[in-house]
Amino acid sequence: MKHLCVTLHTLREPNMKPIFDINETFEKQLKDLTSNVKPIQDNLLEEIITPNTKTEYLQRFLIDRFDKELFKKNVPIVSYEDIKPYLDRVVNGESSDVISARTITGFLLSSGTSGGAQKMMPWNNKYLDNLTFIYDLRMQVITKHVKGVEEGKGMMFLFTKQESMTPSGLPARVATSSYFKSDYFKNRPSNWYYSYTSPDEVILCPNNTESLYCHLLCGLVQRDEVVRTGSIFASVMVRAIEVLKNSWEELCSNIRSGHLSNWVTDLGCQNSVSLVLGGPRPELADTIEEICNQNSWKGIVKRLWPNTKYIETVVTGSMGQYVPMLNYYCNDLPLVSTTYGSSETTFGINLDPLCKPEDVSYTFMPNMSYFEFIPMDGGDKNDVVDLEDVKLGCTYEPVVTNFAGLYRMRVGDIVLVTGFYNNAPQFKFVRRENVVLSIDSDKTNEEDLFKAVSQAKLVLESSGLDLKDFTSYADTSTFPGHYVVYLEVDTKEGEEKETAQFELDEEALSTCCLVMEESLDNVYKRCRFKDGSIGPLEIRVVRQGTFDSLMDFFISQGASTGQYKTPRCIKSGKALQVLETCVVAKFFSI
Repeated sequence: MKHLCVTLHTLREPNMKPIFDINETFEKQLKDLTSNVKPIQDNLLEEIITPNTKTEYLQRFLIDRFDKELFKKNVPIVSYEDIKPYLDRVVNGESSDVISARTITGFLLSSGTSGGAQKMMPWNNKYLDNLTFIYDLRMQVITKHVKGVEEGKGMMFLFTKQESMTPSGLPARVATSSYFKSDYFKNRPSNWYYSYTSPDEVILCPNNTESLYCHLLCGLVQRDEVVRTGSIFASVMVRAIEVLKNSWEELCSNIRSGHLSNWVTDLGCQNSVSLVLGGPRPELADTIEEICNQNSWKGIVKRLWPNTKYIETVVTGSMGQYVPMLNYYCNDLPLVSTTYGSSETTFGINLDPLCKPEDVSYTFMPNMSYFEFIPMDGGDKNDVVDLEDVKLGCTYEPVVTNFAGLYRMRVGDIVLVTGFYNNAPQFKFVRRENVVLSIDSDKTNEEDLFKAVSQAKLVLESSGLDLKDFTSYADTSTFPGHYVVYLEVDTKEGEEKETAQFELDEEALSTCCLVMEESLDNVYKRCRFKDGSIGPLEIRVVRQGTFDSLMDFFISQGASTGQYKTPRCIKSGKALQVLETCVVAKFFSI
């Protein structure tokens, strides 16, 4: 196993040339890794636990040596709240050995939008080692599947959020910022996968509004060199296109004059983007203007960047709702969802990158962390299974033990076993476990809500409307309580926006309430229609731009632009205020 890691990392020396003839070596390495899941996992657990048996946390459960059986018997499965008191002590200046014999060098912030406040996860360079390993692996996977991708650059919408310092003096930042500010990124290899249209200064700019604008400008100037584009999450890619829609005239003006707009004040952006602009380019500006000025923006990405081969962004889970919009703007370019990761660990990669979004599965890499799984299909949830023992067609919640002081930590995701690559299980992301609407005995999770909204979306489309975004909350201020779903809608491109159509819109939106309720499960229907313990479902339509304002709110509270996901269940009172101030109409299922 150690030989495998060394071999893969040998492929990424700082002065390496682009990789073209790697397939045979890569296939052998991948086979070794995925064929030896159990020994790799067992050795990894021993490597993690052995130096940590004397930590204050683990010595309560283990004797002074590694024993897998005792570990699984005595060390409890925990949530973040269970270990937060220990983490808080390190945050406030106590030694790392409260929970980890390996020095904790910082804290990773969760996005804070999946269902609660931001969490602070301990980390060290092992996280970046694993992340770099995965980047190298997925680069080779894409090279294998996408012809000619080595011949250009990536227009990637990557962002850095300004870090905060904890009382201990250790930084707290999101995972992407940790990587972009590290020597791993600074000294990255000079191959196609790490070649971007934007200078590093744009990625490192702490002002994400300025950064996004500069990403677009640099990408337009180098439009013929772009072979791929994307972002971490699909929602960010959609936002980038919306900014392009609203700013293309200004962008063209910058290209025509050779000067960056004065409102971009970041010095790093000013200097580096000026070099990319390289002086006035009136002919290029005319070409871009002609494309953007057309009536329809269908396929705009492919028209502006004609050599683009695929879109690299996560489209699984709640990001699935953006697939139709991306297909529209990108003219059905492949949507490549490469990696499954979290603040706790990187899990694995998609070895079939050109598959349809609904078919994406991630092959877990056994050298990332020690993985266990809580079965979710009935039976005893205490009967936790190892990575090599999961069953095809069953759903589980992953439990992670990593190198930074997390032991048997519940991740909160639900995943479905869809197959195996050699002996390595492949998982489809199903939903977040802790994102639910509940009034009575009903439990509506993210997947249930997404299915219901998908039915409403069909009604809207039949009436000439597009669903831009949605979220929800359980309103218990009324009796009985009821579900509230916030929708931002717009007329389809090419449709006339006439106020005379409002009556038709009203009818369609009232129908949306009914079809959403019809889509929910039998427990909801019993509470709603038989017991009367849940009131009529309500749709509140919000004005254009509301979900941009919601994103801005969460970013102001510490969320990362690059990792932002619209929360599907709102729990923050202040976030609800953002939505409520933008409500323009209300509809009920009666």
